[in-house]
Amino acid sequence: MKFETKAIHCGQAPDESTGAIITPIYQTSTYVQTAIGKNKGYEYSRVGNPTRTALEENITALEEGKYGFAFASGMAAMNTVMNLLKLGAHIVVSNNLYGGTYRLFTEVYVNYGLTFDFVDALNPDNIAKAINKKTKLIWLETPTNPLLKILDIKKIAGIAKSNNCLLVVDNTFATPYLQQPLKLGADIVVHSTTKYLGGHSDIIGGAIVIKDKDCYNKLAFYQKTVGGVPGPFDCWLVLRGIKTLALRMDRHNENALVIARYLEKHSKVEKVYYPGLPSHPQYELAKKQMSGFGGIVSFELKSDIETTKKFVSLTKYFSLAGSLGGVESLIEHPASMSHASIPKEKRLEVGLTDKLIRLSVGIENVEDLLEGLEQAMSKISCKK
Repeated sequence: MKFETKAIHCGQAPDESTGAIITPIYQTSTYVQTAIGKNKGYEYSRVGNPTRTALEENITALEEGKYGFAFASGMAAMNTVMNLLKLGAHIVVSNNLYGGTYRLFTEVYVNYGLTFDFVDALNPDNIAKAINKKTKLIWLETPTNPLLKILDIKKIAGIAKSNNCLLVVDNTFATPYLQQPLKLGADIVVHSTTKYLGGHSDIIGGAIVIKDKDCYNKLAFYQKTVGGVPGPFDCWLVLRGIKTLALRMDRHNENALVIARYLEKHSKVEKVYYPGLPSHPQYELAKKQMSGFGGIVSFELKSDIETTKKFVSLTKYFSLAGSLGGVESLIEHPASMSHASIPKEKRLEVGLTDKLIRLSVGIENVEDLLEGLEQAMSKISCKK
């Protein structure tokens, strides 16, 4: 079964009782048992819900995994992965990542006896050098947020396996339509389903997909026990979004490449970050590892910080808002929005300057998007 067909059918057989073609929203907290311990597969919706099961089976099929879990947010999914670790565990993390992930690690889990090393994962040798006897997990984003660096999942998976470490890949930016980390050797894939999987900026959600049965048993216990699960309506909304994921991602890719090429040639733009440009340092790796380059474009103007902050409020069609992956185009200033929780010196170490702008390119007509950017460019002054 091909991807587009999986997106519409996996986990979503017609309802047996009514024949409804769309998975129902099972808005219930509990289920009647015919006798103690005898039920129809469900007993309490924190433990399991048919709408959630449909979503979990669907995302698992798209990532070509064996087991999947849905959560109330991407952060809830990440937090549940961290429950796999015990006191004293060491984690190696790629140093360009979402600010919320950085905050979770450095302000929450350090208080529980975990230690972290943040390294430049563009060179897999840096990961290998950071591993010690207590290292249990390697955490990556690729493409990274917001600099869109492409990390070599296959090589890093080999390092993880040879050191008996779990490899986690945040696949939110790429989605399983463009990249499938489990096939490249990763052990755990995490998503913020808020973004491209939901695709309509109307839900908050997260997901985990894995292949290993032992890991499944542990995560199932933590999902049930910690309880960060989504409601059935949120699950239904993500399922609704996934049905058009392939179509949307094709348009996101197409529009983003046009926007990136426009920015690269613009006299007021200093630098463009987009893995679909031949000028991108990991362009060849991106072509090898991904089937498309995604809908996120980052860039810097030839300007000062104040001009940058002014620009993000001037763009027609690109709305100033935190988040990404919806059908509408968004613009944000990472240093003061999505990555504000990362200390400035740490941001600068990885190249995330106060002048960086991130675009989430939507599926509108690209000519309108170009017009919106150009009218904003006409209202600012930049260095020649």
